[in-house]
Amino acid sequence: MKKIWKILVVVWIGVVLLTLPGLAQLAPELPRSEALIVGILTGRVGSPSNFNEWVGWKWRDRGMQNLANEPLWSIDFATGEIINGLAAGDAIYSEDFGHVTIPLREGVTWSDGVPFTADDVVYTVETIMATAGFNAHSTLVDNVGAVYKDGDYKVVFDLKRSNSRFHTNFLDRWGCIWIMPKHIFETATDPLTFEFNPFVGCGPYKLHSYDPNGYWTIWEKSENWDKSPTGILYGEPKPKYVIFQAFGTEGAKIVAQLTHRLDAVDLSAEGLIAALARGDTIRAYQPGFPWVVNNDPCITGLSFNTAVTPFDNVDVRWALTLAIDIAEYVGQAVDGTATLSPVHIPSLGSYPKDFIKPMEPWLEAFTLDLGNGETFQPYDTDAPQRVVEYARDRGYAVSDDPAVQDQAFGLGWYKYAPEAAAKLLEKNSFSKNSDGQWLLPDGTVWKIEVLGMTDTSHHEFKNGNAAVQQWKQFGIDAVYVASDAQVTLRQNGQYQVGCNWPAQEPWGAGVDLYRTLDFYNSAYVTPVGTLTYGHHSRWSSPEMDAVIKSLRETDPTDTAATVALGIEGLKLAVAAMPGIPTYGYCGFLTWDEYYWTNWPGSENPYTQPYSHWGPFKYMMPFLEPTGNK
Repeated sequence: MKKIWKILVVVWIGVVLLTLPGLAQLAPELPRSEALIVGILTGRVGSPSNFNEWVGWKWRDRGMQNLANEPLWSIDFATGEIINGLAAGDAIYSEDFGHVTIPLREGVTWSDGVPFTADDVVYTVETIMATAGFNAHSTLVDNVGAVYKDGDYKVVFDLKRSNSRFHTNFLDRWGCIWIMPKHIFETATDPLTFEFNPFVGCGPYKLHSYDPNGYWTIWEKSENWDKSPTGILYGEPKPKYVIFQAFGTEGAKIVAQLTHRLDAVDLSAEGLIAALARGDTIRAYQPGFPWVVNNDPCITGLSFNTAVTPFDNVDVRWALTLAIDIAEYVGQAVDGTATLSPVHIPSLGSYPKDFIKPMEPWLEAFTLDLGNGETFQPYDTDAPQRVVEYARDRGYAVSDDPAVQDQAFGLGWYKYAPEAAAKLLEKNSFSKNSDGQWLLPDGTVWKIEVLGMTDTSHHEFKNGNAAVQQWKQFGIDAVYVASDAQVTLRQNGQYQVGCNWPAQEPWGAGVDLYRTLDFYNSAYVTPVGTLTYGHHSRWSSPEMDAVIKSLRETDPTDTAATVALGIEGLKLAVAAMPGIPTYGYCGFLTWDEYYWTNWPGSENPYTQPYSHWGPFKYMMPFLEPTGNK
């Protein structure tokens, strides 16, 4: 408890010294009983006037993907449900997976009242294919031979080759190919530079206003909410306004929530404890330890830019992995409330049973060549127990049940082995100077810049700073570099180590890992300095390409074959280690129930709990106003 109260003192000092000057950055006042206020997970918007999500990164969680847009399909990771949005049902494939037909939902309009039809889908696909520079350009060119409509509410794709997962390019997990409103984009002189302002979507909300400095965006319930998939499926959204607000510090977030000026926000482990300790109307996803959202399919960690030296060397990547004491790492990052995963998917849901447990014999046998005839087996089944000991030392109540511990802390990770890490580096002509600093093969001091977010409560920030601390202890001159432009820099390969997820997160429903593995497709790799359409690590291999090809030719309903290919792909990723998986995304989410109740907590998970995910709009009809003014 002493640590909690120290945190609270820091928070309140932060209010006096830091947050009051920033109040001018808050959104304008709206009737509070009609307005829902949530934090922007990805922070202050760097291009406030630009809503063209199809080009580069546009802070889609400012309300575009989560309120105003409707994809063909969405996945709700809490329920495992695939929700038909603009699509009226499942994609229909030919027997050879060379053709696919998508039925569309009738009766939907864009927020400006113009009907949504197959013309919008065909226009979107043809425009993206004809214009290099769109995010999905390579994906569609690589797959689509022709696209055409069959009536106003059916779209047909002739594929260049068999691909049983083609339709998943339109399946929203965190981003997908959104459909453009043809009647608006066809008026643009250049669709790549078109700002698409105001944003027009098929969702239940329309753009109200935004801060030109990027701190807030306000959305208002559309007059056509009943013609959105959200309205058709779930009814009328309760909040009239939804405000997405960025804050300069975590202290500002906590104070805003304690004073009922923020309804939902993601915090750090320490911030969550502080908010719960002082806020009588504040709750977390779970009512007790570890409090966190524990069903999120993201795997957090670090990514290496394998297109630049020395991170193009697998020995270097593994050395940096073995230089991490994972118990210290997760203690610093998330106060021990983490579920470790040694592979590039999280250890949650069915994934431990379907993938991690079957892979353990291979993980235990996996061997690194340290040079001079010496080998090393890095897998450590005892790593989660060290995190258990940390949590108990912190005074948290941890179950003695091994099954409960496996679920909460994971099945294994990698050994803290600085001596083995040193041998891997020395094998590749790295050396140490008299001060104990690692030198590159050319004799210069090895400096690593870890690029990440400015938001101190985000897992990118937490992973990045934990890694910097570990690598400094190992003798590397490492530094965390925070930038509002970090996504663009990573997409263009202008970084060394990134704090973005080490692998694309899976869908979170079923056992199909195609979404994760396809991001390593060599077809998406581009030279440094240009936008990549695959994973930011720019790693690929012929073996992974073969796995991806096999998945495309496999019926997704063939569970055994799908799992086997997923395991094969995970083995390739572990061996190459283009990014280090650390722990599954644990959401330190807090809700203030002063103005709004019926949040989807662990006792009532009717939808995913976050305000930044696409299905957030499906939460809006279920929130209940308290009547407080």
